[in-house]
Amino acid sequence: MKRAILALADGTLFNGTSFGAEGETTGEVVFNTSMSGYQEILTDPSYRGQMVAMTYTEIGNYGLNDEDYESEGIQVEGFIVKEAWKTPSNWRAKSSLDEGLKEAGVVGIEGIDTRALTRKIRDEGAMMGVISTEDFDPASLLEKARKAPPIEGRDLVSEVTCAKPYTWEVGDWDIEKGYTKPRSTRYEVVAYDFGIKYNILRLLTHAGCKVTVVPAKTSAEEVLAMNPDGIFLSNGPGDPAAVPYAAEAVKSLIGKKPIFGICLGNQIIGIALGGVTHKLKFGHHGGNQPVKDLSTGKVEITSQNHNFVVDLDSLKKTGHGDAIEVTHVNLNDNTVEGVAHRDHPLFSVQYHPEASPGPHDASYLFKRFTDMIEKAG
Repeated sequence: MKRAILALADGTLFNGTSFGAEGETTGEVVFNTSMSGYQEILTDPSYRGQMVAMTYTEIGNYGLNDEDYESEGIQVEGFIVKEAWKTPSNWRAKSSLDEGLKEAGVVGIEGIDTRALTRKIRDEGAMMGVISTEDFDPASLLEKARKAPPIEGRDLVSEVTCAKPYTWEVGDWDIEKGYTKPRSTRYEVVAYDFGIKYNILRLLTHAGCKVTVVPAKTSAEEVLAMNPDGIFLSNGPGDPAAVPYAAEAVKSLIGKKPIFGICLGNQIIGIALGGVTHKLKFGHHGGNQPVKDLSTGKVEITSQNHNFVVDLDSLKKTGHGDAIEVTHVNLNDNTVEGVAHRDHPLFSVQYHPEASPGPHDASYLFKRFTDMIEKAG
C-alpha cells in the first residue's frame, strides 16, 4: 500500500493510498453519481482534462473487459474512489481496475472521504487538483494545482478526435457472439468526431445508418461533397467556445442536411445558431439526471457528462430567435437539455441517450434522427 495524496486548488488535502499507476497527474476534479458503468466513464473522451471522483463507494468489483470500451483506451487524467476492488468477480472481466489503470498509466487514489470531496465540489464548484504518489509537500502540491491549465479556453477536442476519416463497422452486441456486423443500412451518415463514444456509433448503425466518422476540423464543404443523408455531431471534452472551427462548419451545414447532435454537439449547434454557452458550477455527471421532453411531457432519467450548457436567453436574441425551440429541460436546475429548429431538420440533446449500462429512456432519439432523414427525402 503506497501513499497517495489529492490536493485541490483551494488548499484542501485528502490523504489516501495509491492504485493504478504511480506518479503525478493534474486535472479538473469532478464527481460522477453513477453506481455502475465505471469502464464507460473511464474511457469516455469527454472526460479528457478531468479527474473523476465516484460517489458510489465500491468501484472495480466487476473489473474491466474488452467489449465495454467507449474509445481506444482510458481517457481520464486521474481516478478517485472510496474503495477500489482488487479482485474482479465477473465472467466477462479480463483485468482488474488496478491493472487497467496501470497499463494506461493513469494515477488513482482510494481510501479518501469521497462524500466530503463531493460536498466541497457541490458547494464551491469544480476545481483543479493534483494526485501524487511522489510529492507530499502541501505547499508544492497547492502550487501545482493552481498552475494546472483550466478547462476553460482549452481545445481538448483536438486531443481526442480521429486523425483521418473511417467507416464504422461494428453493430449490435450479442451475449454469445459479442459485437456483430452491422445490419442492412438505409442511410449514409457523416459523424463528426469531437470525442465520439463507440456506443453512439453502434446505435446509429442499429438505426440503419452507414456511418463515416470524420475528424473535428473537417470543413462543411468536405462533408457536403460526401453527399450524406444526415450529419451527426458527437460528444466531446471541454469548452465548446474553444473549438470555433466546429461551430463555423455547422453554421454552414444548417439547412443543407438533417443534423443530430449529442452533448458537445448540442453546445456547438447552440453557438452555430448565434447563442453562447456558460460553465455550470459543478457540471452534470452521472446516470440519474431527470429531463423533461417538452414535446411529450414525459420525464426521462438520463446519463449526463458536461460542464457547459447553452444559455437559453442568448438563443432568444439570435437571428434564428423564434425558429429555435427548446425541446428538453433539466428538472434539477432548468438548464437547456435539447433544442430543435422549426424551419430546418435539426435537433440535439445535452444528455447521452446511448449510455451503457444506461439508463435507456432516451434511446428513441436515434430513430427520431432516421425519421427526420426519411422525411427530408
